[in-house]
Formats: sequence, structure tokens, C-alpha cells
Amino acid sequence: MSEDKMLNTRAQLSLTEALRRGDLRAGQFLSMPQMVGILGYPLAAVREAVRHAGASGWLDIIPKRGVQVLEARPDTIRDTLDARMVLDQEGARRRIAAGVLDGLSDLRASHQALLAETMGQGEPELSSRAIGIDLSLHDYLADGLGNPLLRAAYEANRVRMAIFQRVRPFVQERIKSAMQEHLAIISALERRDGGAAVAAIAHHCERTRHWWGVPA
Repeated sequence: MSEDKMLNTRAQLSLTEALRRGDLRAGQFLSMPQMVGILGYPLAAVREAVRHAGASGWLDIIPKRGVQVLEARPDTIRDTLDARMVLDQEGARRRIAAGVLDGLSDLRASHQALLAETMGQGEPELSSRAIGIDLSLHDYLADGLGNPLLRAAYEANRVRMAIFQRVRPFVQERIKSAMQEHLAIISALERRDGGAAVAAIAHHCERTRHWWGVPA
């Protein structure tokens, strides 16, 4: 790999992580010099990273002005949740059909432990840990897709979800209900009940949409 391509790749990874961490906020406007300062790579590499992010739907390129990070609008949130639901459902179907269900006991244990924590006073870092546990099930379902193109679509959508989650972090009550919804999905997977898994994933999507205040 040439030095330029290596810089481009590193700048793309840096931009992706900046979006996931919330260094770049939903709806934020940034000039290209600001992007260079944040990412720490040469302008040419940052421009390539911005093009990639624009093609992935994470930001809009504004000619002669810079970029705007994806806004957390109701229609965008609804479409992003819907895309995740469809990919999750297909991942569940394929895992059940192939009998590839290793790891469910660990998922159950981590979800039950976090659910138990939500019954108490809660801790300041509960929201950030909840995001990781929340993603663990969605990643598990995405791994069941067995298709690099579908997995790439999931990864692109996951960054959009991360942008939105920084706008409205998890609160304790939503963590509690989300863990209960996830455990229903895990139970359906354990029973190898494809219909129940698909229905539980749809319910989780509907409740998440409701929490965001987004109409169906």
C-alpha cells in the first residue's frame, strides 16, 4: 500500500471513530481546516475521508464551506432504526437456520447483570457501559448475516446510530427496558424460534422509536 493510500485509510478510521465517540456532533458544521485539526491528517487524506463519510451517509459535503454531520431528524432516525431492524432480523434467521448460536450464554449474563444494576441507584458510567452491551447483541446478529456486503451495510448504519445516541444518551429507565427487550430476543434465539426472534426484534425497534419520539 502506498503512503497516500495508507494516510487515506487512517484518516477514514480516525473520522469514523470521531463520529462514534461524539467528537463530531449531529448537525455540527465544520470547515475543512477544522476537520484537519480534529483528525490530525493532511488535507488530501481528510478530503478522501470526508468523501467516504459522505457516501456512507454520515455527513453532507457543503461546497466551499465544509461539512455538516448527519442531523438527528425524525425521518433519519426512523430509517436508521428500520434498517437495523431488517438486518438484525435476517441475522437472527440465518443464525437459527445454520444452528450457529454459540455465545448466547455470555450475552445473557452481561444483559442480566446490567438489568440488575438498573434496579438500584445507578452509576454515572451506566449509560456508556449500556451502549457497549446494547451493541454486543446487535453485533452478534450482524455476524450471523454471513455476507460482507450486508455486514458493511450494518457497519455504516451502526455509525449513524452512534451519532444519534450521542444526542440523547441512555437514561436508566430506557436501559432497563432495552435490556428486557434484548433478553426476549436472546430467549427466542436460545429456543431457535425464528418467528419469535423476528417479532422480538420488531418490538425492540418499535420501543426504541417510541423512546425517541419518532412516529411509525
